[in-house]
Amino acid sequence: MAGRRFFDTNVLVYAHAADDPNKRKLSRKLLSVHLGDQTAVFSTQVLQEYFVAATRIGLPAELAQRHVAPDAQANIVQVTTELILAAIDLHRLRRLSFRDALIVRSARAGGCSVVLSEDRTHGETYEGVRVESPFIR
Repeated sequence: MAGRRFFDTNVLVYAHAADDPNKRKLSRKLLSVHLGDQTAVFSTQVLQEYFVAATRIGLPAELAQRHVAPDAQANIVQVTTELILAAIDLHRLRRLSFRDALIVRSARAGGCSVVLSEDRTHGETYEGVRVESPFIR
């Protein structure tokens, strides 16, 4: 069984709405494997960001909702006031955007040492959480 992986919003968007067939295929494979192994972790932040991004690029709300439904049954980290305050600290200390700091803090809260994302530099580590772009070979 693979270790727990935290999925950032962009991986979900690529899985369902990417113009790039390679990114779509790889994102879908990662989701399938980790959802099947119950090692996929999302946060409430990621689920809502996905819905906003998907509908903004033209997916009908009903279809975007159908995409969110199975992810919402996975390991979900609820964004709490404690996570928000911890993310503010990380934002201040490491100069991460607040959004990225909240992703890192949510990943830690979900027991993940890896965030799958292309929003940060591949290989960067923040307090034990490594950012890996699944699209770098």
